Amino acid sequence: MAGGASGRGLLRGIARAVADALIGSQRRPGSDRGRGSRGRPATLRAARRGSDAASPALGLEDSPGRNGADATRDLTPHEIGALRPSYEPHPDGDPDPGEVVWTWVPYVENDGRGKDRPVLIIARIDGDTTAGCYLSTKAHRDFVSVGTGGWDSQGRESFLSPERVLRITDSGMRREGHVLPRERFAPAVQAVMRRHGIRG
Repeated sequence: MAGGASGRGLLRGIARAVADALIGSQRRPGSDRGRGSRGRPATLRAARRGSDAASPALGLEDSPGRNGADATRDLTPHEIGALRPSYEPHPDGDPDPGEVVWTWVPYVENDGRGKDRPVLIIARIDGDTTAGCYLSTKAHRDFVSVGTGGWDSQGRESFLSPERVLRITDSGMRREGHVLPRERFAPAVQAVMRRHGIRG
């Protein structure tokens, strides 16, 4: 009897050990998945990180007005002298004088750097091209206040740079902005005309 009981106890011990081993082997992968469930799987996280890292660069490269024939650039003195500023805003999706649009504005160093900026369109050059001056929320010397508007999400006062007059194509703007009231448009354009000797 003692031997039989001992044998049964031994068998139960072996069975318990085998069961524990099997359960342990099943829990280990599950515990890894449990930790991973707090976040995305590693491969998905890596893919998302890669996508996020690439998005700003892609957006920068594709910014309308940055490259090619539609690139925004400074007008030459001769081109500026030929401008005939006007106030003709129309809600038709095209940039018109009196409207604020967004486009890529190269830095004055012309070294390939720049940024998206709001630009006040002051004149139309031809059917596909306009002239404008960029706006800044910083009041640099000789900049002219144009007040506030929907082009600045924080509602800050904006100032026009009369020194730089830019060429903007209809395809080289990022989006149509807002109409600047005539009473604020007129003094800003007059400052540009005085600066460059443009005749009315």
